[in-house]
Amino acid sequence: MLTVTAHAAEELKAVAEAEGTEPDQVLRLVPAESGMLTLVLDTVREGDQVVEHEGGKVLLVGAELADAVDGLMLDAEHTAEGCRLVISGPTPEA
Repeated sequence: MLTVTAHAAEELKAVAEAEGTEPDQVLRLVPAESGMLTLVLDTVREGDQVVEHEGGKVLLVGAELADAVDGLMLDAEHTAEGCRLVISGPTPEA
């Protein structure tokens, strides 16, 4: 399963609130035409992995993408342009 840091979960929550989501809508991680991943508003579907934070849903990962992101980590980092979400591979064992 994709690991979502607390910082990233807070950012996902803020993005969803800024989008003015309906009560049943959550951000979904999906492949974009560019080959990268993007976020869209959607509702929970059968087979989804649901990431929760502080009792609320913050991210959906569909079954078609679950294997591709399994073991990866979603985090938020601050840049000069603002906060951005970044997916990285597992940290090597020390």
